[in-house]
Amino acid sequence: MLNFHVISLFPELFSAVRDSGVTGRAHQKGLWACHCVNPREHVQDVHNTVDDRPFGGGPGMVMMYQPLKDSLLQIRSSIEDSARVKVIYLSPQGTPLTQAKVAELAQYQHLVLLCGRYEGVDERFIEAHVDEEIAVGDFVVSGGELPAMMLMDAVVRLIPGALGHQASAVEDSFSDGLLDCPHYTRPAVIDGMAVPAVLQSGNHAEIAKWRRQQKLMRTASRRPDLLAQLELTKAELDWLTEQRLVDMKTE
Repeated sequence: MLNFHVISLFPELFSAVRDSGVTGRAHQKGLWACHCVNPREHVQDVHNTVDDRPFGGGPGMVMMYQPLKDSLLQIRSSIEDSARVKVIYLSPQGTPLTQAKVAELAQYQHLVLLCGRYEGVDERFIEAHVDEEIAVGDFVVSGGELPAMMLMDAVVRLIPGALGHQASAVEDSFSDGLLDCPHYTRPAVIDGMAVPAVLQSGNHAEIAKWRRQQKLMRTASRRPDLLAQLELTKAELDWLTEQRLVDMKTE
């Protein structure tokens, strides 16, 4: 079972990912667990202080080293020494979260997720105790809780049994390096718009071919940077050339 150990000043937020949707059902099945530690549990002053002004001046406050260290020590004391553990700090300064990284993280038994607040955390804690900093995008939010939940959702989807049909995870965007193809459901025609005939043909080989081509087309037009990283077949390159998309691939 995969265990998430979350260091957060707002542990109540994680009920959303623990109790709802795909992740909620997987949690009920016992496929993963979430253990939250609030750094305020490890301070003694009357105000439960976990942050202080930054050295050198400037706006905002910085989360203090010792409450974070004590929180991490509490977590480590509950984990067997032989278990695979990774400590991650959710930070806009981290490396981008990709599907490949999600698949890597799904192999761990224990993931410790540090959720920063304010101006961030004391750099000394990062240097001494964090294995990797991860960002969910080139933007800033109020704290690491939402990025942590996004990471958790992405990882849980890859746990066998989490999805109703495990092929869903295999066919998601980025799983093969491409964006996903379009999807349709009933009715076959609505507001004058029809489902592509090939999807109603019953010819599984042609459907697979069409879906692959749609993935290539979408990726070439929307994320040519992804397409440039793939090794495509000659037939796929020829098809992209016919669609006048091959120039996008080489930009």
